[in-house]
This record gives sequence, structure tokens and C-alpha cells, in this order.
Amino acid sequence: MKILYAALALSLSATAAFADGHAVTPMVEASDQSVENGVVSADMVMAAENGWLVVHRTDAEMTPGPVVGHAPLRMGENVDVAAILTEDVAPGDMLMLMVHSEEGGTMTGIFEYTLGATEDGPIRMDGELVMQVVTAQ
Repeated sequence: MKILYAALALSLSATAAFADGHAVTPMVEASDQSVENGVVSADMVMAAENGWLVVHRTDAEMTPGPVVGHAPLRMGENVDVAAILTEDVAPGDMLMLMVHSEEGGTMTGIFEYTLGATEDGPIRMDGELVMQVVTAQ
């Protein structure tokens, strides 16, 4: 029985060490799409923590503009993430799908970000925003 417990303990510590050594790298995968149903989707989003997929308006300058939608994210891999648009988006409009944190806000599970705020703000990797730009079709 001692051998079984020792093996179980060794297995659990190896699993924890593996998880610690393989941190999630945040990313967004999405492509140009029709938004006539009032939704924009990301094929896959990797999140290092619980947070948000936030949809910003943008343009050729690639500067994040006003928020026009958001959807919750779980830590890890999120597949087919759909954000309901809160404003009309026309074909040809550029949208920036960006990973935001749940940190800094006063209410967990409530999206509190406004442009430029620190509450539920954007995630950066090596100083760069974690995002993908798509064009509405």
C-alpha cells in the first residue's frame, strides 16, 4: 500500500511540474466573417487566466477603438468564442478581437472595461496586445 501512495504522490507532483512548465501563451485565431447575425466569432482563443474576448473597432492604423462587443473566456483553450455586437457593424468594417484580463475591476464576472481604463484591461505579451484583426463581410 505504501508503494501505491508513493507512486500516486510522485505522479501528482510530476503532473504539477509539467503544468507549471507549460504555461498557456495567450492568442486569438479568427478570420474575416459575416456579422449580419450580430455576432463576431473567434475560432480559438488561448487565455492564461479567466478574462474576456473584447471586440474593438479599428482601422488601417490598427489602433483599438471603441468596444462593440465582448464574451467571457476561461483559462486555457476556448473554441468558437462568440461575442454579441452591441452596435451595428457594416461590411468592410475592421474589428480587433483582443484578449482582456479579469483583473483590476471591482466585480468578478462583470465586464468593466472602457477605452483606456485599467479595469479588465488588455493582456500584453512582450509589450504587444494579444489580438487578431478581422474584416466584417
